[in-house]
Amino acid sequence: MAADLRLALAGLAALALAQGIGRFAFTPLLPMMQDDAGVTLAQGAALAAANYLGYLVGAMWAMRPAPAVLVIRLSIALVAAATLAMGFTHGMALWMVLRFVAGVASAWSLVYVSAWCFARLKPDWMGVVFAGVGSGVALAGLLCLAFAGLGASSARGWIVLGVVAVLITAAVWPVFSGANGGARRERAARLAWTPEAVRLVLCYAAYGFAYIVPATFVPAMAKAIVPDAAVFGWAWPLFGCTAAASTIVLARWQSRFGARRTWMIAAFALAAGTAAPLIVPGLAGILLAAVLVGSTFVTITMAGLQVAREVAGPAAAPLMAAMTAGFGLGQIAGPLLVAQLGERGIPIALAASALLVAASGFVLGSKEKPCPT
Repeated sequence: MAADLRLALAGLAALALAQGIGRFAFTPLLPMMQDDAGVTLAQGAALAAANYLGYLVGAMWAMRPAPAVLVIRLSIALVAAATLAMGFTHGMALWMVLRFVAGVASAWSLVYVSAWCFARLKPDWMGVVFAGVGSGVALAGLLCLAFAGLGASSARGWIVLGVVAVLITAAVWPVFSGANGGARRERAARLAWTPEAVRLVLCYAAYGFAYIVPATFVPAMAKAIVPDAAVFGWAWPLFGCTAAASTIVLARWQSRFGARRTWMIAAFALAAGTAAPLIVPGLAGILLAAVLVGSTFVTITMAGLQVAREVAGPAAAPLMAAMTAGFGLGQIAGPLLVAQLGERGIPIALAASALLVAASGFVLGSKEKPCPT
């Protein structure tokens, strides 16, 4: 019990670092960078796209065999270094390189930390591990709320988050070693590109496109409505807390409802969340989006990977790789759409996201049985 808890908490901390800081700390820092560094909405979208491109590259590279412990340690160290460097550099060119590096490393961490923990922990503990994503988002959001209250600059915010990342890296470094048990092995098989496999890739790509606009611009949308940082700054911590809580619930309830049905329900909830700012006026719509999107974006990841296992069996790994590629392309397309359309891009992207992910829910519902393997 104590050993399992130690491993689960190390996985939680590593994902909090890689995802909550490496990928999503930029979101609550963007309003601060707009104020003191003159970053425009289009530039913010370009920086987000650089990170998501890095995530796509890292995810595809991570499907190749590699020593898990080495990659985990390298990835969390790179995330910490890239985050810290954001506070000491200036200019879009360097920032885009650093956000790209953080994206690559965060993808490595997600893939290898997940695999390392899956091989050593029972399924019930994985809810704790994946709660790290939302916990990291909430931590970054709360720290940025404090920065805004103290009048700190965005550069100082990046430095503090970088120091936090270094401390987390040092804390979990000794836990990730080959001494904590061996991985379970499955025979690899060639993926048959059935209509069901294609369906899963397309639905997962729709999810990547749908979640990324609110996940990137929720604080900026809240700031446009309520300029007081003490108010709009709570949107991102709320997003993270609901994401963390959802994984704990999923680990206990997914066996009852099934992974596919969980994904389908979460897709409809995500559609409602992306549409909320367009339907519900004011800050209430932003907070509703934070709750609905936050409670589904990690849930869909966990459920989607489980559905891939059910559908492809021994060939699940290449199907997961294809789903990850689709997800990566979808989350790159969202910020680029906003960048091209400027200020009016967010409402258009939110509407397109809601329609697309709702359609994916109906598509998932049209196929309840896994393909034979």
